[in-house]
Amino acid sequence: MSILEVSGLKKTYLTRFGGNAVEALKSIDFSVEEGEFVAIMGESGSGKTTLLNILAALDKPTAGSVLLDGRDLSGIPESEAAVFRRENLGFVFQEFNLLDTFTLEDNIYLPLVLAGKSYREMEEKLAPLAKTLGISELLKKYPYEVSGGQKQRAAVARALINSPRIVLADEPTGALDSKASDELLRLFTRIHSAGQTVLMVTHSAKAACCAGRVLFIRDGVVFHQIYRGDSSAEQLYRKISDTLVILSQGGDEL
Repeated sequence: MSILEVSGLKKTYLTRFGGNAVEALKSIDFSVEEGEFVAIMGESGSGKTTLLNILAALDKPTAGSVLLDGRDLSGIPESEAAVFRRENLGFVFQEFNLLDTFTLEDNIYLPLVLAGKSYREMEEKLAPLAKTLGISELLKKYPYEVSGGQKQRAAVARALINSPRIVLADEPTGALDSKASDELLRLFTRIHSAGQTVLMVTHSAKAACCAGRVLFIRDGVVFHQIYRGDSSAEQLYRKISDTLVILSQGGDEL
């Protein structure tokens, strides 16, 4: 069953000076099944960020539609958008986006506080999540007191605390060293195995190998996609790397 359906998506911007039209997205079509883990890759300027902003209901398309559980995101009034995002979407950013004046616990609780949940309910939701993510002993610490990998695990907890329909991750390993990146990717694999739908934008072929499907965006369109199938991690990595080479060289054949 498709949880997310993207159809004929286009986004055109007018440049600030001269009013020239720039097509960030020309025609994007894909769907994401419930419980699927999809990675989106492409070179800088390919339209990945624009696509993610539209999927996050932070921007509206020029044409086409994005349906989450059948609801068209472009039809959500601005006054309801923040509540819709909080109730349906979880976000993991490259730079963590944690508040330094809040403990990790309070950062994680923030979506529940905004939703008016009781402290007891928040505690009950956080305890098993913190255990899964290995941050139970860190909850009273502040972001500046922990490592980058620990910050990102707290950010993942914040994304999951509201049981979102889909987690949108934007370069989640981009600010981490190799060890912390490996730990985070193992967590994403575990979260996905538990049934969470994940859509991740990444430049890392290693990160993309955690996904069951990889979409490649070039010049505002879906250029190619790879399904994991029975491929080993090494085989999938090779397929992803070969496709990225073709993208970088501007080739049309795979």
